[in-house]
Amino acid sequence: MAKMLTAKEMQTLLHVDRSTIYRMAEAGQLPAVKVGKQWRFPADLVEGWLRTQTTASVPSLQPGVDALTGDFASLLPLECVQLIQDTFADALGVMIVVTDMQGNPVTRVSHPCGLFTAISQVPDAVQKCIESWHDLATTIDLEPKFTRSRLELLCARGMVRVGTELKGMVVVGGIAPDDWPPSPDKVQAMADEFGVHPEVLSAHLTEVYYLDEAQRAWVLSFVQRIANIVSHIADERNTLVGKLHSIAKLTTL
Repeated sequence: MAKMLTAKEMQTLLHVDRSTIYRMAEAGQLPAVKVGKQWRFPADLVEGWLRTQTTASVPSLQPGVDALTGDFASLLPLECVQLIQDTFADALGVMIVVTDMQGNPVTRVSHPCGLFTAISQVPDAVQKCIESWHDLATTIDLEPKFTRSRLELLCARGMVRVGTELKGMVVVGGIAPDDWPPSPDKVQAMADEFGVHPEVLSAHLTEVYYLDEAQRAWVLSFVQRIANIVSHIADERNTLVGKLHSIAKLTTL
């Protein structure tokens, strides 16, 4: 017979008051059965219910390029984070991606500029972008600021903390610097570094995001705020995972 949890055990598990437990049971929001006048909660069904609150699939970086996953990716409900990232990218008019501390993307790039889209079809070029994002993790600046990527576009990062540890970054980019477009010699050097034909770059040099100084400052003001949202989501998910572990212990008693 399945282990049945009491309302008090559910209260401890979910960190909510008992009246909330009863209200959720009455509304059918929790797996529950009534035994006489008392609510009881099948532990195996509660475990399954909690899993539905925490699971998510890992999307791809770009068509034909798989997202790289790791420990940081496992901490996030990626579908939720992707929706938030997509919304901010569209609203701010820039590229955004969430990466781990090595620069490996854990989400798809939102609102990619045409130049990035063009080179992202070449695996070696994508790897250079990842290396560029990794460069951001090694900078000592506490506050986000714009720097040049290896593609010569402006980018900035906000740090994502989970608990007390730095686990990842929110990277914004695709923004043209003041001296854009680059000279033919610079385009050739970029093409050599990224392993693409210079004509591929030249054909898409205008397909980047042009922001004036005020717009750049406005975008920059959001970078760490977005990273803080991702941090909060990761912390909340970790709390739910901890509850799953607590249920697992109860069901083995």
